[in-house]
Amino acid sequence: MKYKMDSWLVHLARAGDEDACEKLVKKYYSSIYQYCLLHINDPYEAEDLTQEVFTRFFSNLYRYKEYGKVKNYLYTIAGNTVKNYYKKKKDIPSEELLESEENGKNYVEELGVRLTIEQAVRKLPEEIRETAVLYFFQELKQREIAELLHIKLSLVKYRIGRAKKLLMKELEVKNYDEI
Repeated sequence: MKYKMDSWLVHLARAGDEDACEKLVKKYYSSIYQYCLLHINDPYEAEDLTQEVFTRFFSNLYRYKEYGKVKNYLYTIAGNTVKNYYKKKKDIPSEELLESEENGKNYVEELGVRLTIEQAVRKLPEEIRETAVLYFFQELKQREIAELLHIKLSLVKYRIGRAKKLLMKELEVKNYDEI
């Protein structure tokens, strides 16, 4: 049902329906923003890149093939946008920590754990990192990741397993269940 709704929204967006465009943005903005943020660790740049993703999506909407999921198409655009960002910067992701304006101890602890995990993910080899981000943070299914990255399901499973092992080593975790 979700797929049909997205397909209908795309159809309406192609016809110039601004409400349909807005619904698509509202539905996927936060996922694409989180994806960009995990790759570049700068909230302002991630916001700019997210807006660029949606600009590219709508300006090339005529290229979108109805047989795929909108979410996967947006992740493909986001992946290319992040790669282009680094090509322009000729820079690797920084390891800067975000400063928190919140004073609550739990918030700071949760932020610290999340940042530690994100930093560990950034240290993964690129092809494994991409798979890990899509699986752990964007919560895509393995089959969706295989379709999105144009690789075999068995390779996705291998990369996820490898990511778990590397993350366990980096985070000094003794059991898979802790990640």
